[in-house]
Amino acid sequence: MTVTKESVVERLKTVNGPDFTGNIVDLGMVSEIFIADAKVFFSITVPAARAQELEPLRAAAERAVKAIPGVASAIVALTAEKKGGGMEAPVPARPAAPRPAAPQRPAPHAPASQSHGKRGVPGIDAIIAVASGKGGVGKSTTAVNLALGLGANGLKVGVLDADIYGPSMPRLLNIHGRPQTVDGKVLKPMQNYGLKVMSMGFLVDEETPMIWRGPMVMSALTQMLREVEWGPLDVLVVDMPPGTGDAQLTMAQQVPLAGAVIVSTPQDLALIDARKGLNMFKKVDVPLLGIVENMSYFLAPDTGKRYDIFGHGGARREAERLGVTFLGEVPLEMGIRESSDAGAPVVASKPEGAEAKIYRDIAAKVWERVQQERGAAEAAVPSIVFE
Repeated sequence: MTVTKESVVERLKTVNGPDFTGNIVDLGMVSEIFIADAKVFFSITVPAARAQELEPLRAAAERAVKAIPGVASAIVALTAEKKGGGMEAPVPARPAAPRPAAPQRPAPHAPASQSHGKRGVPGIDAIIAVASGKGGVGKSTTAVNLALGLGANGLKVGVLDADIYGPSMPRLLNIHGRPQTVDGKVLKPMQNYGLKVMSMGFLVDEETPMIWRGPMVMSALTQMLREVEWGPLDVLVVDMPPGTGDAQLTMAQQVPLAGAVIVSTPQDLALIDARKGLNMFKKVDVPLLGIVENMSYFLAPDTGKRYDIFGHGGARREAERLGVTFLGEVPLEMGIRESSDAGAPVVASKPEGAEAKIYRDIAAKVWERVQQERGAAEAAVPSIVFE
């Protein structure tokens, strides 16, 4: 059954506005509605001061749309963006009833990231972000081979493709089709090469442009992270969008990251952008697991002669300067590019090759750094002794 914007609008008219004042459509709170492959996307504009209070309204709109015959899923975001003329959505404020504060008990052995108010994801032991200050440095290829390297080292691994505008995982891992749901609510991750994977590329066609603003992007990321049957996993590798914009910062602030891996090429321009990524994670107290120098050098296939096309050693020197672990050098190798384009990453397709060993070694160093950061966090937590 084809889902139309008109049917979505009619259903949303059954959702009461805040304080039961009309419905959210007539109040002008609903954004443009986007439909792709029976997936419905839209946002609801509310006053910034009432965003948390009005979360049930967002959930009610989401449930209403999901109940429409033919709708596979709905992604609904609350946005506090101001409308033209500087006026917010016409939603009357209502004083919230005071509530007594409930006593809180610190959870034993809670990860350091959760101690800052970040909610963990059930079934996932650790979440690692793979990021870069700019695009074109091979971040996604590094992320998928890092994930496969962690898996080859004996861990249960998943991959979240957090690049909403340019998802790469369906092609890199040669995964096709749409994810199924559990009871119509939680998505089952797609799988290949022993990895559990979720990407916006599974939900919309490859050629469909995602013309979204920040709140919609963050809502989609939140649902792909928290409304997916991930567990049990030892580690989830998040392929972050390139750059240091709102999506990256919000992910770093709200997701309990065990640490971040920065990918850069050796040249100065890439390193300048890599520093921005490093500084972003530092500001939000996310541990820096290390730097990978991708496209580090080129070995001529006919002569074996080495060429430093983009310079060499820049990322290593930057890591030393900043006191960050240097995780390793990945060569500019045609086989890595060809296998990635073919959906057969080199760690999976040529596990005994030299390039696969490089990624496995990097994965081992990354996991060692995760354990070190955990040990440091646990050591920093004071123990309470009753005598």
